[in-house]
Amino acid sequence: MTTSPTADPIDLSGLAVGDEVARTTHTLDRDALVRYAGASGDFNPIHYNDAAAEQAGLPGVIAHGMLTMGTAITGLLEAVGDPTLVTAYSTRFTGMVPVPATGEVALEVVATVGAIDDSAGTARIDLTVVVGDEKVLGRARATLALPRGEQAGADAGGVA
Repeated sequence: MTTSPTADPIDLSGLAVGDEVARTTHTLDRDALVRYAGASGDFNPIHYNDAAAEQAGLPGVIAHGMLTMGTAITGLLEAVGDPTLVTAYSTRFTGMVPVPATGEVALEVVATVGAIDDSAGTARIDLTVVVGDEKVLGRARATLALPRGEQAGADAGGVA
């Protein structure tokens, strides 16, 4: 499940450093891990078998890193309204996302404007991604192309 900040795309014309552009909660359960494993071909047993995960020194089954990364950006994509505006996305995996045998785990994501490059017509969006009190993605950043004529800092004549 994902909660979206708004049904309409955000207005990109007045973005400023520090602006929050999306705040979402995503839930993952074991069914999501199975579906992701099938789609990705990643059938490592640490993602579905508690005994195998514990044998590997983990607290139990954990979500796939790429599933976590992909899930984390969905709120920003929905807020922007046009996924092609996200031209780059990267992160460091800093924590695990344990997924209980029954129930679900909540991934909390806040996307804020970290920097604006008027000459390039882009904004860097920083994602804070936590499960409970633990940050699970570090230095999660997306580059957002600002549409021509809507670039932050454009002059009154609309020239960017």
